[in-house]
Amino acid sequence: MIIKIPGRDTLDIRHIIFDYNGTIAIDGKVINGVTEKIQQLAGLVEFHVITADTYGTVEKELEGIQCNIINLSSSKDFKSKTEYLNFLGAEHCLSVGNGFNDSDLLKESKIGIALIQDEGVCVETLMAANIACKSIMDVFAYLETPNRLKATLRA
Repeated sequence: MIIKIPGRDTLDIRHIIFDYNGTIAIDGKVINGVTEKIQQLAGLVEFHVITADTYGTVEKELEGIQCNIINLSSSKDFKSKTEYLNFLGAEHCLSVGNGFNDSDLLKESKIGIALIQDEGVCVETLMAANIACKSIMDVFAYLETPNRLKATLRA
């Protein structure tokens, strides 16, 4: 996904990294419409869900969905979200989250989006982001209509 931002860098987004709880799920349950959007857009970018899985539901909730799931509670390869980001290549990642443990992820990603949904957002994470959105569906709208992203980030 190549997006030219007037007065700024051209984005070459290959990966979308989502936090799980508070981002694509509330109280361990995937938000309505999220799995359908991931499936629709999976040919455009590669989706990744990285989580400590507070509710222990990520595997069940995302079963059969085209995304890579990294559960930090059981991963032998990655100890943090930023380790995984660096493995993918931060310059090609758009990351989305809301919790304290997402602040470095959003700060180091090419584009970081903080979400202010039912769970709220950690202030440090909000300040580390390039963009703040009120809904995960707004993030999917950026992917479907890149001019929205262009309008938000242009110099």
